[in-house]
Amino acid sequence: MALAALVVVGGPAQAGLFDDEEARKAILDLRQRVRATEEQSAATAAQQNETIESLRRNLLSLNNELEALRAEVARLRGSDEQLVRDVTDLQRRQKDASQVLDDRLRKLEPTKVSIDGREFAVSTDERAAYEEAMGVLRTGDFDKASSALSGFVARYPTSGYVDSARFWLGNAQYGRRDYKGAIATFRAFVAAAPQHPRAPEALLALANSQAEAKDTRAARRTIEELLKAYPQSEAAAAGKERLASLK
Repeated sequence: MALAALVVVGGPAQAGLFDDEEARKAILDLRQRVRATEEQSAATAAQQNETIESLRRNLLSLNNELEALRAEVARLRGSDEQLVRDVTDLQRRQKDASQVLDDRLRKLEPTKVSIDGREFAVSTDERAAYEEAMGVLRTGDFDKASSALSGFVARYPTSGYVDSARFWLGNAQYGRRDYKGAIATFRAFVAAAPQHPRAPEALLALANSQAEAKDTRAARRTIEELLKAYPQSEAAAAGKERLASLK
């Protein structure tokens, strides 16, 4: 009876004691879980911060690489533009060089001309020199024409123009009253080209030069030579009239 009473009396107190112990354990367990959660959160945060920092470093590195690539692209673009300019300049110089070469070759290539009933090939320079000399002769400046024509004969002694140049040289010398020079030139012309269409004219001009030089006898012999060599020529008809005036 007394034991029963003790059990009855001690029962609630015992129950309260167990309840507090369990509560403490529960609190301790909760604290541990909270601490573990905090530690895990801290570790997670640290890991995230490290991840973020790593991403920032990677982003910075990528930005640097991007800037480097942009600089390289700009350099390459500049190189390409310079290359285009260089190629364009090279093409222009090549075109100019080709044009110069074509011009030089064109000057060297002979062209056919026809003068005094004769056709022959001459170089561009040769033709230009002859036409220039004849242009001076047409102005009536016999001094300059004599120099130009004698220079042509000396420079192009084998030219197809040389006979005609010698004929007109004689006329220029006659025009400047260089009768001695004209006599020598006309005589050389007839000797070198007796079949030339202007050979009869050259003999008549030779006779006139001899007459102006007061060598009437030589003038008469020259006209006689003209009448014998070219009797059907217009120069021969004029020579007959000229012969009558020579005393």
